[in-house]
Amino acid sequence: MTAAPILDAPAPETSGTKAGRSVVRRLLTNPVGAAGLTFVTFVVLIGLTSHWLAPVRPNQTDLGAVNAPPFSPGHLLGGDGSGRDILSRLMIGTQQTLLACVIVLGVSLTLGVTSGLLAGYYRGRFEAVANGISDVILSMPGVVLLIALYALTGPSTAAAMSVFGVLVAPSYFRLVRSVVVSVRNELYVDAAEVVGLSDLRVIGRHVLWAVRAPVIIQSAFVLAAGIGIEAGVDYLGLGDPAVPSWGTVLEQSFGNIYNNRAGVLWPALVITLTILSFILLGNVLRDVLQTSERTRPLTPRRRRELIGEARKATAAAAEPQPAPPADVVLSVRNLRIGYPDGDQEVREVVHGVDLDVRRGEIHGLVGESGSGKSQIAFSTLGILPREALVLDGRVVLDGEDLLASEKLVRRARGRRIAYIPQEPMSNLDPCFTIGAQLIHGLRAVRDVSKSQARTELLGLLARVGIKDPDRVFKLYPHEISGGMAQRVLICGAVASEPDLIVADEPTTALDVTVQAEVLELLRELRDERGLAMILVTHNLGVVADLCDTVSVMKDGRIVERSAVDALFAAPAQEYTRELLTSSRSVEIMEV
Repeated sequence: MTAAPILDAPAPETSGTKAGRSVVRRLLTNPVGAAGLTFVTFVVLIGLTSHWLAPVRPNQTDLGAVNAPPFSPGHLLGGDGSGRDILSRLMIGTQQTLLACVIVLGVSLTLGVTSGLLAGYYRGRFEAVANGISDVILSMPGVVLLIALYALTGPSTAAAMSVFGVLVAPSYFRLVRSVVVSVRNELYVDAAEVVGLSDLRVIGRHVLWAVRAPVIIQSAFVLAAGIGIEAGVDYLGLGDPAVPSWGTVLEQSFGNIYNNRAGVLWPALVITLTILSFILLGNVLRDVLQTSERTRPLTPRRRRELIGEARKATAAAAEPQPAPPADVVLSVRNLRIGYPDGDQEVREVVHGVDLDVRRGEIHGLVGESGSGKSQIAFSTLGILPREALVLDGRVVLDGEDLLASEKLVRRARGRRIAYIPQEPMSNLDPCFTIGAQLIHGLRAVRDVSKSQARTELLGLLARVGIKDPDRVFKLYPHEISGGMAQRVLICGAVASEPDLIVADEPTTALDVTVQAEVLELLRELRDERGLAMILVTHNLGVVADLCDTVSVMKDGRIVERSAVDALFAAPAQEYTRELLTSSRSVEIMEV
C-alpha cells in the first residue's frame, strides 16, 4: 500500500537542482560542448536583440553602398546589389530563421514523439496504422510538396516549415517507438503499473524519460536540417522576399555573385557554423545525459593522478612479495581495485588481495554479493569496466604480469585463460549459428583451418554432453536450452586448450538437475586436461561439491582461505561460520 507514493513521488528539489547543475557543468567543461553552446547562445541572443543592435533597417538602401566590399565605412560585411547592409539583414534574418527552426521542431516533436510513445506502449492496431501513415509520409517527395504548397499559400515560410515538420515527424516516430518497445517490458515499468499508476503517468514519468537522450540528439539534427531547409526554401523563392532571412540573403547574394563575390561568403558561413554547432551540441548533450556522474570514464591524465596518489599512500606499508611456488599457474599479489567517486576521490572495492591458483586445482571464490569476487575474476581477464582503476598489485601468469601491459592480457585472454560466463543465453550472438560462433572463436586464437576447427569442435560438443553435435552446430542460440547453451560455452572455453578457466557463477541460471551435470562436466574436464580453475560463486553447495580450495571474501578482502574439507569442518572466521549457517538454513527450508 505504501509503494505507490514512493514510486510516484517527485524527486527532491535539491537533488534535481544538483543534477541540473551537474549536466550544465559537464557540458561547459567539454570543449566541443562549450564551443557549440556558446555559438548557439550567441545566435539566439542576436536573433532576440537584432532590432536594437542592427546598424540600419534591413531594407534601407544606400546607393553609395551598392556592392560595397567588406569593411567599408558603415558596412562591416559590405552591401548587396541594392545597397542594403548585409550585416543588418543577417542580424534581422536570424529571427526569421530561428522561428522557422522552432516551427519545424515543434510540429515534428508533437506528432512524432506522441505517436511513437502511444504506438510503442499500446502496440496493436494503433501501431499498425501509425506505421502505415509513417511509411506514406516518408515516401512523399518533400521539395515537390513544398512547391505545390506554394501555389495554395503563397510565399509563406511558416506554412512551408510546418509541412516540413510533418515530413520529419516519422523519424521521431520510428526512433521513439523502437526505444519504447524495448522499455515497455522492463520490470520497473511493470512495477509502476502494479502499484496503480495510470498509463499516462507511467508513460510520462518512466517511459518518456528513457527516450530523452535519443530525442535530444535527433532534435539537434532536426534544428540543423531546419536551418538548411529554410535557406533552401527561400533560395528557391518559396519564402517571403519582403522578410529577410539567411536564405533570402544567400539567394540574393548568389544572384549577384559576379558583381560581389564576397557577399555569398557571409550567409553561407553563418548557416554552416550554426548547423555544425547544433549537431556538435546535440552529440555532447547525448553523451552527458546517458553517462552518469559516477560512471563516466576519467581522462587518462586524471586516471594516472588518482592511481599515483593511491599508490603513494600505501607505498610505505608495502612489503616485498615472495615468488609464487612452481606449481602455481596464476598468482595474484596485493591487488587493489577502485572506482572514481566524483573527480577527486577513489572508492576502493578490492583491498590488497593475494591469491594462488595451482595447476589442476579448482579454487572457489565465495562471498555475498558485492564482496569483490567478480572484480578479481575480471581483473585476471582484463575485462574490468572502463571506469575501474587498478590501484596496485600484480596478476602473474607463468612469470608475466598481465597488468603491466595490455598486449600481455590480449595475448593470454582466450588462449591461456578462458572464460565461462554466468548467463549462457546472453553470451551467444543471436545473429549467428552455434557452429559459426564456435569456429570463429577457435580460429581467432589458434592457427587451424575451418574444416579442422569444425571437426575438433564437433568432437568437443559430443564430449561436453551434446547428443547430436551436427544438428546443434546448425542451430541458432534461441533454438537451444539454457543447459545446452552453457555446454556450448564450456566447449568454446576448452577448445583453445587454456591453462586456466575463470567460471563466473556458471550454474546460477540453470535448474538443479542441469547444475549437477555441468558441475560434473567441469570436474571431468579438469581431471582430463589438468586445468586450473577459478570458480566464482555464492553457492556453498557448489563449492563443497566441486572445489579443492576455497577463499572466503568479505568487503573486498579474503578473510579466510583453506582446503574445502577443512573449511566446512572447522571454519576459523565468524563470517565464514555465518555463511555456512545461512546456507544450511536455506537447505532446511527447501527440504
